[in-house]
Amino acid sequence: MKNFLLKSISFVFHPLIMPLLGVIFYFSKTPRFIPVPIRNAKIFSIVILTIILPILLFFLLKTVNKVESIYLQSTKERIIPLFINCIILVLILFRVLTPNEILELYYFFVGILCSTLACLILAFFKIKASIHMIAATGFFMFAVAIGIHYQINVNGTIAIMMIILGAIATSRLHLNAHTNQELVIGAFVGLFPQLILLKYWL
Repeated sequence: MKNFLLKSISFVFHPLIMPLLGVIFYFSKTPRFIPVPIRNAKIFSIVILTIILPILLFFLLKTVNKVESIYLQSTKERIIPLFINCIILVLILFRVLTPNEILELYYFFVGILCSTLACLILAFFKIKASIHMIAATGFFMFAVAIGIHYQINVNGTIAIMMIILGAIATSRLHLNAHTNQELVIGAFVGLFPQLILLKYWL
C-alpha cells in the first residue's frame, strides 16, 4: 500500500502537469479581466503543447529506443526529450503567451525554459537533477509571487504545495529515483530562475 501510494504521488504530480497548474492558478487568482474564450484558448493550447504533445513524442522516442520510461531515469535518455521540450517552450513564448498579452505567465514560462535548459546542460555533464522537484518548486515560487504581486492570500496554496513538495521528495527517494543531492539540485534549478525573473514583472 505504501509503495503504491508513493508511486502514485510521482505519477499524479508529474512535471508535465505543473505548467498547466501554473496557468490555471494564475487565471483563478488574477483580478485582471480576461475574456473567458481567451482563457479557454490559452489553457487548451497549454494542454496540447505541454502534456499531449510531449506524451506523443515520448511514445515515438520509446518506439525508436531512445527512452525507457516516462521518468527519464538516466542522464543520457534525458537529452533528447529536454531539447524537444525547450523547442516547445520557445513556441509557447512566441505564439501562446507573448509578453504583450499576459506578462506574468510569459515570465513564468521563461523561467520554465531556463530551468529546462539548465537541466539539459546538467544532463550533458552527467549530472542528474530531479525534474519533479524542478517543476514543483518552479510552480511554488510562481504561486508565492502571484500572492505578493496582487496582494492576495495564497497561504492555502503555499501550505498545500509545501506538503506536495515533501511528498514528491519522499516518493522519489523511496523509489530510489534520486539521491538527496539530486533533489536539492532540482529544487534549486526550479526555484532560482523564477526568483531571478521576478524583477521583470513583480
